[in-house]
Amino acid sequence: MRLDAEALKNIYLVNLGVAPGERVLVFTDRPSDREQAPKGRELKRRLQLGEIARATVLAGRGLAGRIIFKEYPATGAPAVEPPRALWTAAFGKKCVSELQAEGLLRDILKKTPRAEEALEAAGKIVKSHSQEAVDAVIALSNYSTTHTTFRKLLTGYAGARYASMPLFDLTMLKGPMGADYAELKKFTRRVAAAIRQADRVEVSTPNGTRLLFRKGKRSVHEDNGDYRKPGAAGNLPAGEVYLAPVEGTANGRLVLEWAPTRKLKTPVTLSVKDGAVTGIEGSEPFAAYLRDKIASCASCANIAELGIGTNPLATRPDNILESEKILGTIHIAIGDNHTFGGKVHAPFHQDFVFFSPTVRIFLPSGDSRVVVRNGKHFSAP
Repeated sequence: MRLDAEALKNIYLVNLGVAPGERVLVFTDRPSDREQAPKGRELKRRLQLGEIARATVLAGRGLAGRIIFKEYPATGAPAVEPPRALWTAAFGKKCVSELQAEGLLRDILKKTPRAEEALEAAGKIVKSHSQEAVDAVIALSNYSTTHTTFRKLLTGYAGARYASMPLFDLTMLKGPMGADYAELKKFTRRVAAAIRQADRVEVSTPNGTRLLFRKGKRSVHEDNGDYRKPGAAGNLPAGEVYLAPVEGTANGRLVLEWAPTRKLKTPVTLSVKDGAVTGIEGSEPFAAYLRDKIASCASCANIAELGIGTNPLATRPDNILESEKILGTIHIAIGDNHTFGGKVHAPFHQDFVFFSPTVRIFLPSGDSRVVVRNGKHFSAP
């Protein structure tokens, strides 16, 4: 595995704008007994992710005042809160001790029904200890921490900048991370402006996927790779517009052809009614995995997100971190959405990518227009 140190340095300098004297947290996770043991190609990918994280630490030497590296046992699913040790590294011992003493940390880590109430109280504590928190984060865990309260508190209350890079692969350094960020920002902004006009959104694809939901006044977010301002966060590679549909309003069906890191042997169909997955059809092992997740956690069935890819250099369909950024795709997620405008706390957030979509928006006036047809953006340059 050949590591491009200069490309890794750009994460610090170009994407996060790290300054001398700042504290940067770099972390990864390792296979654990909370998941099925990875084998073969999957095991190799997981081990390489750890090597990338260590190389990222080395690439940052001399660019930041201090780089803190942490590795922890994998949580087993995206959006599960990371362990207390990572919280201590990010927020400082005093802050975490106070969160523990006030009885807030347990509710947050377990995402109990009191999690939203705990978040508000925890935010005040984090803000009072913000000087002890790290300035920036490079998150190279296999399981995404994007949709965690850990990330939300760091960016929303401590003002840290956060580059979330789950499933990262070295090919991405030469591919989608080589995008012209100024142009990516302009185009992503145009797509977001179009979606912001909508009251309702309908998406459909040639494979039989169709979903209609209400956007209402929900915020539409732009992920463009620029995380230099306090509190900024997003993925690397970047390039999407995303929002949380109004809970209880999504109806239709999703025909999945891709799991996060592979093409499915046979499609899996999710039936959606009143904002949640109500049925899963398919003999693929991935279908059983999703059934188990939803059976163990009702909120995991929530239709959590619609995203629209905007990166012209993203091409890989077999890695959801990159595939959801492909220009001309959409992705839909189930599970947690409380970190970007929704109301659902869940220990799970899984994205599914769809190709050649048509996206129609319905305006408050009742008029409608197509903004993407068969994967072609009408706002594309």
